[in-house]
Amino acid sequence: MGSLTGKVAVVTGAGQGIGAGIAKDLAAAGAAVVVNHYPGDRDRTRAQQVAEAITLQGGKAIAMVADVTKAVDLSTLFDRTVETFGSLDILVNNAGVYEFGPLAEITERDFHHQFDTNVLGVVLATREAVKRFGRGGGSVVNISSTAVQISQPNQMIYTATKSAVEAITRVLAKELGPANIRVNAVAPGGTETEGGHEHGLIGSPYIDKLISETPLGRLGRPEDVALAVTFLASPEARWVTGEVLLASGGLRP
Repeated sequence: MGSLTGKVAVVTGAGQGIGAGIAKDLAAAGAAVVVNHYPGDRDRTRAQQVAEAITLQGGKAIAMVADVTKAVDLSTLFDRTVETFGSLDILVNNAGVYEFGPLAEITERDFHHQFDTNVLGVVLATREAVKRFGRGGGSVVNISSTAVQISQPNQMIYTATKSAVEAITRVLAKELGPANIRVNAVAPGGTETEGGHEHGLIGSPYIDKLISETPLGRLGRPEDVALAVTFLASPEARWVTGEVLLASGGLRP
């Protein structure tokens, strides 16, 4: 019996990378998992593959579509979650985007795209999840980034979004605590993901420098981050709320 046996979790943006790792680890701990994905054939296929991998390992999972920037999508997502699994206990706000560039090249579209997904998405998804948590409360885990601590050039908008996520985490921990809803965040360091490869980051001088500044001397893997998320979602962290846990291999300013 895992520490999350009988629990139901929604992981946003879970079709690949860190989100997929989180979904798999929550399932391995016993949770039934909704693998959320953005609309689109490619995203749907990836999410279905994650859900199928969980099922093949004896777990419970289903892929469900929702654009986290749209309240109506999220309302449907959480309604379907409760209809499918009977309850909701855990939300992991993982869905996020990043675009790097200097101040002179930032556009309104860059700003709104990142803030809508990384910040508004967290607010809307948490609002809908809280409506459906049971009397025993629930756990929300937000995915931040060590970008907040290390403040790298050319990452102003992305870093600002993750700073907002950490502020939301602290405020909602106090606001929702009386309902026994815990709100925490995990801040990954450099992590090797499909997205990192697709954007040409893996193997770049930027990543090489990041590795050189990481005391454990390597990039993280999705499963490294997932272990921290599962802990915060579990009863073992029942006295932990409003915290930001660095899962960074020691990377910090």
